[in-house]
Amino acid sequence: MPHQLRPVTSPSMTRGASLLKWSFVFIILTGCASSSLEDTRPQDETNKSYKPASNNLTGSSEPAPRLPPTPENCSDHSQLGSVVCPENQQCHELSKECLKCDFNCTCVYGQEVNVTCRPRVSCKGKQEITVPMICRYCYQTSHWEHTCLGNNQCRAVHSPRETFTSNCTVNSDVLCLGNRVFRKKLYCNWTSGYKWSTALLLSITLGGFGADRFYLGHWQEGIGKLFSFGGLGVWTIIDVILIAIRYLGPADHSLYI
Repeated sequence: MPHQLRPVTSPSMTRGASLLKWSFVFIILTGCASSSLEDTRPQDETNKSYKPASNNLTGSSEPAPRLPPTPENCSDHSQLGSVVCPENQQCHELSKECLKCDFNCTCVYGQEVNVTCRPRVSCKGKQEITVPMICRYCYQTSHWEHTCLGNNQCRAVHSPRETFTSNCTVNSDVLCLGNRVFRKKLYCNWTSGYKWSTALLLSITLGGFGADRFYLGHWQEGIGKLFSFGGLGVWTIIDVILIAIRYLGPADHSLYI
């Protein structure tokens, strides 16, 4: 009868198998613990991100609400000491630049409001006057409500049209916010007195002798036109057309009257 073979196990092999088994158990337990921590961590962070802000004034990091800005001073500072106002007349007859008014700088543009004004000089009658006005700054007044200084150093006949900066003053019967003297950009539109009708008449009648060119200040072309008898009539016809359509103007680049 044959003998049955049995595996030979030594004590060292038994201890190695046991150590390997407990190592697998330790790895499995460690992995389960780490996965449970990862599942709970996002929930805690989510709860922190949706945590309502504290209303405690001492512990809150939110900035405190700002107060509304103070309205800018809309009184006139451009004519201090430069306006001469008549004295000893009725207070309600004083011009608007002779009154010191309590303006409401936050009024609505275009709204008609009443302001309380006091005279800058001694006058007769009630010292506090209620004056109606339209809520607007002085630079927003219409062009007929202020007067601007002209400029004869720019070219009125030019393409594109030239502009210049002028000093404008509000009329004495207009009450407005801010400085009554302000700067404004205007188109160059000055004139030196040349009449379009006179230039056209000279071009038709005496254009062959250069009278129209001499009248407009183009004396160089006038001499050439004179000695060439109006370019044998061709130059004369061309100048009549140019003056008629106002293409040919004064030599100083001003406008016709």
